[in-house]
Amino acid sequence: MLERPGVVRLNACIVIPFYNHPRTIAQVVKELEPLGLPCFIVDDGSDAQAQQVLAQIENNVSWVKVRRLPENRGKGAAVMAGCDAAQVSGFTHALQIDADGQHDAADAARLLELAHRNPAAVISGEAIYDSTVPNSRRYGRYLTHVWVWINTLSFEIRDSMCGLRVYPLAATCAIWQADRIGQRMDFDVEIMVRLSWKGVRIISVPTRVTYPRDGISHFRMLEDNVYISRMHTRLFFGMLWRLPALLSRRIFHRGSGAVA
Repeated sequence: MLERPGVVRLNACIVIPFYNHPRTIAQVVKELEPLGLPCFIVDDGSDAQAQQVLAQIENNVSWVKVRRLPENRGKGAAVMAGCDAAQVSGFTHALQIDADGQHDAADAARLLELAHRNPAAVISGEAIYDSTVPNSRRYGRYLTHVWVWINTLSFEIRDSMCGLRVYPLAATCAIWQADRIGQRMDFDVEIMVRLSWKGVRIISVPTRVTYPRDGISHFRMLEDNVYISRMHTRLFFGMLWRLPALLSRRIFHRGSGAVA
């Protein structure tokens, strides 16, 4: 196939962090099939019923491979394990999508198209919610966005919590290979901030997000809010000692006419 001008052919795959979503994962996989990409599903210590569903998918869908973590370590740990496996297998980029069916898999093709044109960037979904989203989630996400804008001195990261992204694996895996980062619900936010600190461009794509009435949420109100609060504190102090470099980058971008 001939390449269009300005488009780079990526060696991309799909990474799906999975923990006890047996009712939705088969449909998610089915919707991703038109992409024609290999897929790593990382089972983060699911129960026997969920493992059985994954085994059926792996046995019947040739492009899906399941990797299992021996115990539940958190969404971030599953994403990191999947991205590490993808990089070792020779892939350059990974499309991350959650297993709960909240994301429109059809939007994944648009993210991948942008990744072809911007292979050094992270391409991130920017959630567009319908009426199913709980107000507590909406307001909590906005508070996190404010902290992210403070910790990066930038509005470039439009949505730091969306579970639909394309990661450039070399830059992304290097983050946790060099520094310890959050492995649970704090991961999505922290990896974006740290990639921004490294100068990786973040490109946002509006994507529809639905909260099914019978959907399963693994967000633990107390424990995960503690993890997220600690993360924001850790990132704030990390921003302070990076402050001169971040300010210099913003001034340079403004002076050069580049988009921050």
